Amino acid sequence: MTTTPDRPARRRLLLPGQWGPAFDDGGEVLVVEALDEFSRRPLHRAKAHLWLSALRHRVAELGDRAEHVRVDRLADALAGRGDLEVVDPPSRHLRAVVRAASPAVVVLPSRGFVTSEADFADWVAARPGRLLMEDFYEAVRRREGFLMEGPAPVGGRFSYDDENRHAPPRGAAGLGLPDPVWPVEDEIDAEVREQLDAWRDAGLVTFVGEDDRRRFAVTAEEAEAALEDFVETRLGDFGPFEDAMLSGDWTMAHSLLSVPMNLGVLDPRHVVERVLRAFEGGAPLTSVEGFVRQVVGWRDWVWHLYWHLGELYVDDNDALGARVELPVWWRGLDSSGVEAACLSDALEVVSRHGWTHHIQRLMILGNWSLQRGYRPDQLTEWFTDVFVDGTDWVMPANIVGMSQHADGGVVATKPYAAGGRYIDKMSDHCGSCRFSPTVRVGDDACPFTAGYWAFLHRAEPALRDNARMRNPLRQMRGLDDLEAVVAQEAAREMP
Repeated sequence: MTTTPDRPARRRLLLPGQWGPAFDDGGEVLVVEALDEFSRRPLHRAKAHLWLSALRHRVAELGDRAEHVRVDRLADALAGRGDLEVVDPPSRHLRAVVRAASPAVVVLPSRGFVTSEADFADWVAARPGRLLMEDFYEAVRRREGFLMEGPAPVGGRFSYDDENRHAPPRGAAGLGLPDPVWPVEDEIDAEVREQLDAWRDAGLVTFVGEDDRRRFAVTAEEAEAALEDFVETRLGDFGPFEDAMLSGDWTMAHSLLSVPMNLGVLDPRHVVERVLRAFEGGAPLTSVEGFVRQVVGWRDWVWHLYWHLGELYVDDNDALGARVELPVWWRGLDSSGVEAACLSDALEVVSRHGWTHHIQRLMILGNWSLQRGYRPDQLTEWFTDVFVDGTDWVMPANIVGMSQHADGGVVATKPYAAGGRYIDKMSDHCGSCRFSPTVRVGDDACPFTAGYWAFLHRAEPALRDNARMRNPLRQMRGLDDLEAVVAQEAAREMP
């Protein structure tokens, strides 16, 4: 960092989500290891390991440039400091702590996304009315030139989402792809594991889930290796099987890059540029476009919505009247009593790895929660805490808006509810399940199939004016056994 008489040397404060080179402009650095980042609520053990490992690996990389302090609260390390600057933190909590600590802290514009907060503000100001992700995604594509041929999108369409919904190969245990390249744990990981054990044994933190071996990148070098592995071995299959589920293949063709991107060790623009080079080398357009849409469309979109929708978005949105407290077994990732094979598998994978891909999150875990009326605010916290890529900014729009439709349609135009037939089509779960996806009343009635109709019955007053829900609601009213379905689901013992 250069200094001038007008700009004295400052120490860069690095915070969670800022552990990569993009947040370091040279010069001295302050890294604060604050216990309260791990103790505010019960965390998945694998998530705590990843985030603390990323911090300590970054300290080791910085060497003598880093001042590493360990405190109970972040504010304890910042009070009275007049020598700090920071890239604007990626959560309201961290921004509030930094701004309250000292007015002398210099706050730089946020990083870690393809588009800036100023870019989004300009886009919003230029378009009155409903803000659609599809419109935002198209605007970013046009501005950046991603997959564009002059003014037109490559292939003639901006989205190939309808071609990215293939069912898994029938009778297959997995996609037959090589295992992802897992990072190699080192002495820092061993020290992290000892630290987490010490905190737990002292009663300072509470963990859920298993202590998985580290499976996600926490350094820039590891992240680059993970990116290359995805591009070379799984990108081609990502598009067609993006929504597919197989009980014997928990990673499928997904990239596993959300963790290093959210840790700040992998720059999303670099990720997109690498995938675009793969397209030039022959990677299929449907896979490349689908992945680009996830990164520069959805990921940037939910980041901006976190700030745009405001701090009361989670607590003040409950359009469908969901009031059920999260069950103890759900909070603890206990699948031992869960009879529905798809739900049991999803919870077990989360317990083991702290991760599932987006369809298991949306159409298994989210769909179950939506049908049973789990509280959206509690569910948002749960997803944030038990998923290794969970952050304060990523989950509100994903859970309150898309998954639970608790905002009444701000993020998604309809609830993402479905019965067992959808799960049967997109997975191999139903073949081994004691329930039948085509049955809605009786001992073998699928709790997702029956739950779907019971949900529509409960939510009809809030959904009857939704044009996309008219046909499902009409079908529901025409069921001759609707009363029996509703009574059965009200009495069903959970899980």
